[in-house]
Amino acid sequence: MNNVFVYCELTEENSVAEVSIELCSKGRKLANDLGVKLEAVLIGNMSEEIASQLSPLGVDVLHLAQDKRFSPYTTMPHAAIVCGIFRKEQPEIALFGATSVGRDLAPRVASELRCGLTADCTSLEIGNHTEAKTGKEYTNLLYQIRPAFGGNIIATIINPDTRPQMATVREGVMKKEMVSNNYNIEVKKVDAEQFLNPAHFAVEIIERHIEAQKINIKNSNIIVAGGYGVGSRENFKLLFELADALGGEVGASRAAVDAGYVEHERQIGQTGVTVRPKLYIACGISGAVQHRAGMAESATIISINNDPNAPINNIADYVINGEVQDVIPKMIKYYRSNSK
Repeated sequence: MNNVFVYCELTEENSVAEVSIELCSKGRKLANDLGVKLEAVLIGNMSEEIASQLSPLGVDVLHLAQDKRFSPYTTMPHAAIVCGIFRKEQPEIALFGATSVGRDLAPRVASELRCGLTADCTSLEIGNHTEAKTGKEYTNLLYQIRPAFGGNIIATIINPDTRPQMATVREGVMKKEMVSNNYNIEVKKVDAEQFLNPAHFAVEIIERHIEAQKINIKNSNIIVAGGYGVGSRENFKLLFELADALGGEVGASRAAVDAGYVEHERQIGQTGVTVRPKLYIACGISGAVQHRAGMAESATIISINNDPNAPINNIADYVINGEVQDVIPKMIKYYRSNSK
């Protein structure tokens, strides 16, 4: 009762999705703050051995609903099972990945259970709140933190009166941390039939076509990212040359993507991917809060910008004031002449 729950997704290989692993790590911290258990929900056609992927993350209980009809994901049976489990277990907090699955499932669960839901959170913390009008005090609420109003503010959202407190988080936002390889996890098999009826299987997936991911920005240790200040698609070629020299990947801000300088798959930020490279070179990026949400935890940040007052400079370790077209060719030349 009143524990922290994480809905875990499965990959095509029937392993736990990366975003779910990250959420379990964050869920463990939240559960520790509240002094409760961390529980996970897995629905699909997999064996009990999958629990071994979750136990090192500090998951106390795994609710396992196994049936070949549950894979691949379809909305109605998954929503019915999750709602059934939540009604029975009464979680305090429920976390979902902000993926195509999570964005389909979480709102349906929130609507059915009549509780609040905050999408695309960039931080989750436990805190207290005092209602201004009534003076009523709430303790141990989930602070659901995310940019709002076009990124002009960072909003802290709470659900004081409804449970569970629900949030979705994109992949890469939370840091993956292991607790113990010997952590004891309890597996509870879910009798899904008690929550289902034939109508839940009205939709049948006949055929699927999956396109492999061509760009892997998230796992790159070096990222050269360009913004609207790069100026053109032609100038972006300089970023690709620098990334090639450094053995890295090219990323972009939303403004650069919207301008057509580069494809959407390279977008970094609140509406793109979240990255934590060892080196992040920001070229012509102003540093709006939406972009910083996706790269602020980079180990080392270099900003190349002709505006000394650009917000990105406030979080950069090194700032180079100048035009991208002038600076990058010099960086490429110097690196190549001084590297083996």
